[in-house]
This record gives sequence, C-alpha cells and structure tokens, in this order.
Amino acid sequence: MNISLDQAMIDARAAGEIGDTLRFIEFEPCVLVGRHQAVSQEVQLDYCRANGIEVGRRITGGGTIFMDPGVLGWALVCDKRALGTTSLAEITQKVCEAAARGLSMLGFPAKFRPRNDIEVEGRKLCGTGGFFDGDTMIYQSTILGRLDPQVMLSALNVPQAKLAKRGLDDASKRVVTLEELLGGPPDWAKVKECLATAFAEDLGIDFTPDTLSETETTRAGELFATEIGTDEFVYDIDDPARDASVHSGQIITPGGTVSAYVRVEGAASRTIREVLFSGDFFVAPPRIVMDLEASLRGIRVEDVPKAVSAFFEDAGAAGLLSIQPAAFTDAVLAAVGELEGAP
Repeated sequence: MNISLDQAMIDARAAGEIGDTLRFIEFEPCVLVGRHQAVSQEVQLDYCRANGIEVGRRITGGGTIFMDPGVLGWALVCDKRALGTTSLAEITQKVCEAAARGLSMLGFPAKFRPRNDIEVEGRKLCGTGGFFDGDTMIYQSTILGRLDPQVMLSALNVPQAKLAKRGLDDASKRVVTLEELLGGPPDWAKVKECLATAFAEDLGIDFTPDTLSETETTRAGELFATEIGTDEFVYDIDDPARDASVHSGQIITPGGTVSAYVRVEGAASRTIREVLFSGDFFVAPPRIVMDLEASLRGIRVEDVPKAVSAFFEDAGAAGLLSIQPAAFTDAVLAAVGELEGAP
C-alpha cells in the first residue's frame, strides 16, 4: 500500500490536485525489489513466507531493500522545475545534500556519496533513488534507525561469496544506523523535523504538516487492487532464466548491473524474438526499459547496437541516471555470445 501511495501521489501532483509534498513512510517487515529486478534471484522467498515478511516491487529502480519498523522512509513528490534543474543526476545531488545537512543537525557529519547514497564517515546510512514522470518527480530514501543483519541477510538472496568479496558478511563494516550514531533509539519526530527544515531551506519548498488527502488514499486503493498490490505486478519479473530456450548475459558497470534474457528465432537464430532486461540500475522513467524491450522484437542480432542507440536518441538519453545505453547493447550481445570477452 505504501508503494501504491507513491504512485497515487505522483498522479495527484501531475494533475495539480496536491502541491509539492514530503511524505514520511513506515513499514512492517518486508522486502522490496527494484522495478526491474527478478524476484526469485533477489529474495529468499521460503524464509520470507515462513517469517511473515511481505514481498513487494517498487516503482523506482535500484537494488532490493529490507524494510521494517527500524527503518524510516521518505518520499519527495514535486514539480521538477521547482528545483532549478531538470537533470536527474543534478537533482539527486541537490536532494541528497539537503538530506545530509538535515541529518547532520542530529549531531554527526552526514555527507552525500555519489551516485545516490548518504554516508557517515564512509559507512552508508541512507540509500536513495527517484525518477521523473513528465514534469513530476518522486525522490525517495530509507534511513537506517536500527538493523538486524541476520534477518536482513536471511530474507535477501545474497550469495555468501559475494558478501565476503565485498566485506558484507559483517554488515557493520558497510552500514551505520542512527541508533549507533546517537547512542540509543532515534527520536523519529526529531529526524522528520530536521529533514523537513533542510528541504524547505535548501530546496525552497514550504511544507505544512497534514494528513493524506481523500484523493491520494482513493487513488492508492485503486492502484493497490488493480496493479501494485497484485502478484502479477510483484512477480512480473521472476526467474527469466528457468526456460532452456532463453539465453542470458550480464554486464556489470559502475552504475549498476544489467542482465539480458533473450529468445532468438529465424535462420541461424539471428532475429530477436523477445528480450527482458533486469538489474539494479536506475533509469528515468522506469517505463523506458519496457519500451526498449518492445522496440527490439524482430531486430536482427547484428542490428542491436544501432537499434538501441536510435531508441535512446528518440527517447532522450538524458533520462538515464546510472548507466549508459551501451550497457543494454552489451548485455544482449553477451546473451547471444557475440560480445568480445563474454563467456
């Protein structure tokens, strides 16, 4: 329902039914996969079912996150032009720097760490992400109040080898909580006050405390019932590699991982029948990935680089936040075995 409220606020802001809004969000235990991620690859579904942990899909990109009452979320929904730039990368820095200043009011040195984290002395406190829907922007973050690494790692499907390689088998090496920084449980009311103050001062948006409007709750209820709350939406991308006829390839870039799952047909299997992209990348708007997938159907393998380039020229490559268009091309070519150096 929280994800449905995100989309409802975007729709209401675009329609002029609400003003620029900052919403603070609380969750029961749940795992939220990014808009383009494959659920079975990211989540320990049996553990989550056995322990009453919900599984949902965000409308924003990025990696999978674990949420519970020890984590506070916030979402800024506003007209992007109000922030003095229409570049999502520039807006990311501007919003994150404001959030970092607000958190620093609590008595520790929070800083923006590109591409989209807020850290304290090298340890991550907040992850963030957002996208544009026309002139409306949603930008979101999670703040770690307290953390149970064992529950989090049990709910997420993270290979032990990957944890050890990145030093994540001991989560305290990478992340920090407000409870640790403050020496006790956070005063969430104070946290909210500091963030709202910093956003108002740094972004020039005036906030007045209020409750959700009937418009927002009605829209959210409809979205929950017909789309975002359905298994069809949550499991839209589940385990695309389970079909033996599907070829898969993966590209790891500084801006995120892109996986391509490709079916080919025709003479010498040179024509793309269908392609599915997944990964922890951020693009804006998220719909652009589904449109790219559709545009590649019927394209010859050798024409993929030109087709991807033309698609983003028409769609506006400025919408990409964390990766370049070539990452999608390389993932497809890796899947069909035509990328130099690919297995």
